[in-house]
Amino acid sequence: MAKEELIQFEGLVTEILPDARYRVQLDAGHEIVAYTAGKMKKNRIKTLAGDRVTIEMSPYDLEKGRLIFRHKDERPAGAGGPPRGAPPRGGQFRRR
Repeated sequence: MAKEELIQFEGLVTEILPDARYRVQLDAGHEIVAYTAGKMKKNRIKTLAGDRVTIEMSPYDLEKGRLIFRHKDERPAGAGGPPRGAPPRGGQFRRR
């Protein structure tokens, strides 16, 4: 017997629940509960509310899913802190 194909959806994390579970609003409009996939736990990938994610779901249970990928933010390259290797602002010592 062949393994059933999983369905992938994209969505937005709306709430963080206990036990590494998340409430995700899918692009299709449905709201589901998803848990973190093992590879994401192994590589310590953190997911916060507001992150875009990819969900894998079984066609038999469309209320639960597995969070398999967290998309990177679409921020401009200049936004953020100082470039890597640059000294911190204000120096290392405080003036009196």
